[in-house]
Amino acid sequence: MDTNVQNPLSYMDDKLQWMDESINIEEPSFEIISEENSGSECGNDPVARPIPVLQIWDPNVLRSQLEALPDGPDLIDLIDREAIASVLAKNRHTAFLLAAWIGKANILRALINEGVPLNTVDKTGRSALHLAAYAGHCDCVWLLLQNGAKMDVQDLLMCVTPLHCAASMGHIGCLKLLIKHGAHVNSGIEKKSPLHYAVQNLAVDCVKELLENNAIPNTPQVYSEAPLHVAAALGNAEVVKLLLQYGAAVKVQSGEDKLTPLHLAAEQGYPNCVQLLIAAGANVNAPNRKRQTPLHVAVLAQCTETCELLLQKGASANAADSDGRTPLHCATVNVQRSCECVRALLRFGADPNVADAYGYTPMHSAALNEFSNCVILLLQNGGDVTLRTKGGVSVLNFITKKTPEVIPMYISRLDNAIRLNQHDIGDVDCQIKIDFRILVPTVGNQETSLLTNFIEVGHKEVLEHPLCETFLLLKWRKIRHFFFFSLLYQTVFVKLFSFYIQGVYLKDCPSARRFNSKKTCLADDIYMDIGYCLIGLNVLLMFKELFQILHSWKTYILEWENYLQWGIIISVFCCVQPMYQMNIREYVFTWQHHVAAASVFLAWVELMMIVARFPTFGVYVQMFTTVSINFFKFMCAYLCLIIAFTLCFGVIFANYPAFKQLQFAFIKVIIMMSGELEYEDVFYSDKYEIKYPYTAHIAYLVFVILVTIVLSNLMVGMAVNDIQGLQKSANLDRLVRLVRLMAHLESMLFSNLLKWVPLKVLVFLHSSALLLKSQRDFTLNIRPNDPRENKIPKNFIENAFRLAVAKNPHQSKSSSKTGNSKKKLRNMEQIEQELTAEMTRIIKHKLEKVKLELRDN
Repeated sequence: MDTNVQNPLSYMDDKLQWMDESINIEEPSFEIISEENSGSECGNDPVARPIPVLQIWDPNVLRSQLEALPDGPDLIDLIDREAIASVLAKNRHTAFLLAAWIGKANILRALINEGVPLNTVDKTGRSALHLAAYAGHCDCVWLLLQNGAKMDVQDLLMCVTPLHCAASMGHIGCLKLLIKHGAHVNSGIEKKSPLHYAVQNLAVDCVKELLENNAIPNTPQVYSEAPLHVAAALGNAEVVKLLLQYGAAVKVQSGEDKLTPLHLAAEQGYPNCVQLLIAAGANVNAPNRKRQTPLHVAVLAQCTETCELLLQKGASANAADSDGRTPLHCATVNVQRSCECVRALLRFGADPNVADAYGYTPMHSAALNEFSNCVILLLQNGGDVTLRTKGGVSVLNFITKKTPEVIPMYISRLDNAIRLNQHDIGDVDCQIKIDFRILVPTVGNQETSLLTNFIEVGHKEVLEHPLCETFLLLKWRKIRHFFFFSLLYQTVFVKLFSFYIQGVYLKDCPSARRFNSKKTCLADDIYMDIGYCLIGLNVLLMFKELFQILHSWKTYILEWENYLQWGIIISVFCCVQPMYQMNIREYVFTWQHHVAAASVFLAWVELMMIVARFPTFGVYVQMFTTVSINFFKFMCAYLCLIIAFTLCFGVIFANYPAFKQLQFAFIKVIIMMSGELEYEDVFYSDKYEIKYPYTAHIAYLVFVILVTIVLSNLMVGMAVNDIQGLQKSANLDRLVRLVRLMAHLESMLFSNLLKWVPLKVLVFLHSSALLLKSQRDFTLNIRPNDPRENKIPKNFIENAFRLAVAKNPHQSKSSSKTGNSKKKLRNMEQIEQELTAEMTRIIKHKLEKVKLELRDN
């Protein structure tokens, strides 16, 4: 065998490999430098995924199947050497198929002359015409067609005709021969037509030839893949243009995802194809199965050119998919290449604060994915950091945890909200403009949300910024009447309750049921009137607490003051029973005296807590509560020591009434901590003798040293230290309390439970609580050099003035220079005025002298 003769099978493999390489689409690689400087152009290269060439049969599988035919290996060698006589001696059916596949027309002609059937097929139904068209042997195809081979016969597996084979491999010569001899160009259109295969393999000349011979560019089945879908996904603008010219439908949807050609072109990032499809009438807002528009998928592909093209052609920048996500959500999921898509969407009106079905805004997504530059971009375009997910997590929370570098930038925006005008800083006309809009991203809603968020994420120091302090001062002036009303209501309630307790429970009339007393003890009728008033006020308090529970029970159960309030409400209902001519001995039980004592105590404690809500008194009540809490912690730490002395004294002083019962002995020991030792009454009493001397003296001395001296002084020192710490942070703590109170009040006034309230009443309540109701309320103008300025306190003005001057040092210097120049000018003007006055006086004096001389003459 001649070894120099190339193996035809190897030739076929090389040829097919060359064809694959010629039409293969390689995904480009991008070097990601940063979110800013990376490119935004995507050209015609795919971004999401490369689509492989569709082949009808795998060349390796086809070769092995043909070699498995009878006499296959031997015939391949014989046909390769064109040994016709030896070929005819072997299996002629196998030889016929192999000759067509290898492309030996002379052997094929010899076999035809020997009477081999033209429509011979293998086990899968492939004929010689299939194999010749697939391999691209035009001479063999022409020979078979001339001898009457069937053109529209389909194989058993793929249901393809020879025309499919020629189109799939891009053999234009074979394609033309088949069409010229009458091959059906729309064969198999129910599944995949020859046009489909030609488009899939980017065989532009084959596509054109098929369309010119009346190939149908659309498919009859609903939601089936049309050739235009394939061309758009591959990004071949020439093929797309051809299909559109011959009537391809641009709005047809494909597959379970219901994708249009525009979706596929946008997903792969092919702006040329997108432009062609839009020009042909494609719907730029067509939704797929997930209700995603082409803009959604284009943004996910991060192709800025495609995004801008869609937006310019009318694509909605705020279209929501089935999960409520807009294209801006998609842009913030992946910004590996740049923020240009985000900028383009914002430029065309995308809302940075729209929430999806789970409450996530684009800012949530950007912060969660740690795209700090994207977060800054959204902030600069109106992003609201106070918005929360349905799980209650705010944007600011995500920013603090994921992109903390954004926080200093945000705080610097607070500095920029305080500005000086162009006047001299020492001039009376100098003005400071304080802009509050940055603190209230959403006007007409809760105004303390941002400050509350800063407290939650651990940045409460922001409250001491001059802008925040000024805002809180003005806000407090606006809403303090609500707290005055609350104080008045609670004061009236506590006063009436105290009067009722005085009239019913302080008369020392024990229950007749317990003491079997037949005496009457009548309560005055005026206390019964007070009782009815108390019941009414108590019912209103109960409704208020129920409203708070319905509004937000998760927050409600975390506040200990609410439990105190319920204790008061329940105990008042237990203690107050208004009844005219009521016999206290008969209708008031002993247990009610216990409840009344606790209830009146709790009522006054609650009044103290309401007084603490006012900024002036809050720090003192906070000192009391802080020291009290630390005292109980202190007592828990040394509880064992106190119990030890309680048991010790109970043994040693067993004959003393104060130590006979352990529960009361424990109280006696705690009282002794305060210094009430009663040494002479214990050790030198005529009534009680010391049964265990020396031991009693030693135990008492140890108690005095360890508890009365050491422990008590330690407790006092701890309390002093707590108070000093509170005094250092008193201003910040006051602001934190103020913000929380305002936020609680606003949440109540803006609760959805108030929808049943008449609109006018609701508007009145909102207007009474909101500081920024109109454009003129957004800014505050103050004159720092005007002694009559009284809009805010002087120290607030000084803080704002220092911040504004420190932020604009050049203006300060230029202003000082301007001030010196003005001062010199004023001095010169004063000198000029003095000279003018002196000249006038001299001239008058001369004139008078002349007049006198004239009279004398």
